[in-house]
Amino acid sequence: MNPKGLSEKEVLSLLNSARLKDTSYDKVLSAMCTRPHPIAVKAHMQFIESNLGDFGLFSGTKELEEKVIRLMGSLLGCPETYGYITTGGTESNIQALRTARNIAGKKHPNVVIPASAHFSFDKTADLLGIELRKAEMDREFKVDLNSVESLIDNNTVALVGIAGSTEFGQIDPIDELAEITESHELFLHVDAAFGAFVIPFLGKKYDFDFSVDGVASITADPHKMGMSTIPAGGLLFREETCLSPLEVNTPYLTIRAQHSLAGTRSGAAAAAAYAVMMYLGREGYTKIVNRCMGLTERLVEGVRESGVQPLIDPVMNIVALEVPELDRVRKELREKGWFTSITRAPRAMRLIIMPHMSEEAIDEFVSDLGKCIKTI
Repeated sequence: MNPKGLSEKEVLSLLNSARLKDTSYDKVLSAMCTRPHPIAVKAHMQFIESNLGDFGLFSGTKELEEKVIRLMGSLLGCPETYGYITTGGTESNIQALRTARNIAGKKHPNVVIPASAHFSFDKTADLLGIELRKAEMDREFKVDLNSVESLIDNNTVALVGIAGSTEFGQIDPIDELAEITESHELFLHVDAAFGAFVIPFLGKKYDFDFSVDGVASITADPHKMGMSTIPAGGLLFREETCLSPLEVNTPYLTIRAQHSLAGTRSGAAAAAAYAVMMYLGREGYTKIVNRCMGLTERLVEGVRESGVQPLIDPVMNIVALEVPELDRVRKELREKGWFTSITRAPRAMRLIIMPHMSEEAIDEFVSDLGKCIKTI
């Protein structure tokens, strides 16, 4: 640290230099986050000093968080939900399975998840001392129900279903998973970190949320397709009693107890999520999702002209492409400025068509991909 502080101009210059090294979203096809909506940014800055870790000091911000939870609950089939704004899907998944573990009270708990589940569940298992059992996927990259059944035993405390898988954008058969959990008296958690702000606005109806009896908790991230600022995840429970296993006493705060994983929590993120959800409404989100799906269809149609096929027809704005010489092609695309990613099994090029993408960018990517493939 310098003996004396720098001037504001000098500090801003240092910040600008660092910012120039960051990647612009213009050619990013690998990220599940995007540029936040301008009203979310304004709300975030307005509540920048609010700490929901001690919400007795910030009652207005706490009211906004409660409203966000109800808004998301209404979107996901149950207006009277309970929960809080987390740092993102990882924290939400940890807390959901922590609740399931604590309710069950098993000495050697295990949880059955799809092989397609996000790597946050590996972190969760390590932190909570839970054995993860990974069920196989079917040909459409949904969880195989027979595989799920075969992995359940007396120490199983929960099943997990994915609504908008990170790699394939696929939706597991949540209603059928719910039947399994009810027959075995298990907790069912749905990871809809990405899908929660996509699936409700698609033309086709999917049974994936609290409208399905048996779904106990849902992960839903406003900072992804919800267009909010980072960090704004969401953890929703059907029953208020599910918060009790998470509580710890907080004797030196203005509140009696906390049920969040983080102590200090950003009130700005809750305000930003509330602002953008109120501003856009269902109509606004529908327009955003329709636009992203239109760009997704444009991309798929374009790459097919080069002989490239998706592993499955996209369910949402996530595409997995069967690309020959995948590593070489991705390297060449990276040299042209494109950021892509891969799926684990089978290995394919994974692309996410977020709101920051444009028709011109999609057409340019399709052209560049075609040129890379022609050299094979």
